[in-house]
Amino acid sequence: MRIAIIGCGLIGQKRARALPQGWSLALCCDRVRERAENLARFYPGVQVTTEAESAATNPGVDLVIVATTHDVLAPLAARAAGAGKHVLLEKPGARCSAELDLVAAAARSTGALVRVGFNHRYHRAFRKARAILDTGTLGEPMFVRARYGHGGRPGYEKEWRAVPEISGGGEAVDQGVHLIDLARWFLGEFVVVQGAAPTFYWNMSVEDNAFFLLRTESGRVAFLHASWTEWKNLFSFEYSGRCGKLEIAGLGGSYGTERLAHYQMLPGMGPPETTIYEYPAADDSWETEMADFSEDIRLQRTPLPGIVDAQAALRIAEQVRMGRQP
Repeated sequence: MRIAIIGCGLIGQKRARALPQGWSLALCCDRVRERAENLARFYPGVQVTTEAESAATNPGVDLVIVATTHDVLAPLAARAAGAGKHVLLEKPGARCSAELDLVAAAARSTGALVRVGFNHRYHRAFRKARAILDTGTLGEPMFVRARYGHGGRPGYEKEWRAVPEISGGGEAVDQGVHLIDLARWFLGEFVVVQGAAPTFYWNMSVEDNAFFLLRTESGRVAFLHASWTEWKNLFSFEYSGRCGKLEIAGLGGSYGTERLAHYQMLPGMGPPETTIYEYPAADDSWETEMADFSEDIRLQRTPLPGIVDAQAALRIAEQVRMGRQP
């Protein structure tokens, strides 16, 4: 597989380092040529360009990684898929759910596969949590409670994420969609959406906090809070079933050591049987996710998470941002 990366910032660099064995970086594209050159210098023979649309359709590549600002994610993915290229599209995939319709149509027309980069599913703690969940030992699902946040940085209100025409929204479509995607993965589709998307601190026209209260058709509930006013970086995700609970804390780095606690209810109730898993090693979610995409392509299977998952997460974020019900 010959790869083009469009958007050579932090995430594009992570994607380059995570390419599976047998895949080669063929083209680096960024609107700032220096960024593309800085990435390309680690990969001899790689082409460099600032022309994103031509990079998306370049006949010398098989797969395009789109890691740009939100306003051009979907248009570039649609161009690439329409040219028959497989696509790894960074989350949230678009500024709004409707923008992904063109990507889906392009992929259907050529058979290209599109994966959306909700890489949190691939953190070690979440892989283990999902394996425990799939054994059935936790019983019927009841609810998810999750928080995710950071405190920004000086000048955050002047960055592109604070410009709705570029970002599509604030914290709801930044870290919020990660929480929504994880909650859907554990509980299923949400049919009732409530919440609030206020701006408490930052002088910006997008929300700096997003609160979600979501319910499935069977009554399972998710309560989620994403925040740009979390002065100490925080990640916390709890899943409760009728017979046990999973608690994930930390994502490594400034979010603290990644940790999973498995609390299994005893027949007599009381203090549960507790198993703790800690993952102090470097984050390997990027490599694991790309390896899974490699398998998608080899087996010609629909990538998960994909366009459907991104649209579902964005629709929920949109409903809360606009104060609407589905």
